[in-house]
Amino acid sequence: MISVVLAEDHGLVREGLRAILDLQDDIEVVAEATDGVQALSAVARHRPDVLVLDIQMPRLDGLEVVERIASQAGPGPAVLMLTTFDRDDYVYRALKAGAAGFLLKDVPRSQLLHAIRLVAQGDELLSPSITRKLVERFLRGPQATGLLDRLTAREREVLELVGHGLNNREIADRLSLGEATVKTHLGSLFSKCGLRDRAQAVVLAYESGLVTPGS
Repeated sequence: MISVVLAEDHGLVREGLRAILDLQDDIEVVAEATDGVQALSAVARHRPDVLVLDIQMPRLDGLEVVERIASQAGPGPAVLMLTTFDRDDYVYRALKAGAAGFLLKDVPRSQLLHAIRLVAQGDELLSPSITRKLVERFLRGPQATGLLDRLTAREREVLELVGHGLNNREIADRLSLGEATVKTHLGSLFSKCGLRDRAQAVVLAYESGLVTPGS
């Protein structure tokens, strides 16, 4: 069962999301929040698998919430951010802080459910329009090639495939490795590069030039 905290300040939107999630056999909404402070409190109390978080929240906005969660010791929830905006600065800041996914609010219900299930298992999710914005930012942003020098050749290969959006099983198949070995390589490169999760690994893959648009 995937436990979810739902943080959305607009009542009708929150109720609609809750109705969708309540129909799923494998998803349980354990708490709701109407502002950023409540969202942090709900995460601390319930320790959910996934936090579905509106980027524009009163008292404490969604970007600040995800940054505070990322700064805390120990594992936190996978944060799936919902917004009506696809500004690249929002996307970049959220992913740098450790958000696992970023969806526009007008996505179909099936995509929302897929996103929750995907980030709950440790993968990342970006809608196509947001991916385009993200790539534009990476092309303008600073390079992080120095971090790649810390990695072994195999770890670079794994990072590149993560940047292309492959999950652990797909990486294992591509490199003829066991899935447990892939997880070991991921853990090592996360540690060496100071990464919190796969979303930050995708950021590094693009910032360093290891993955480029269209590659």
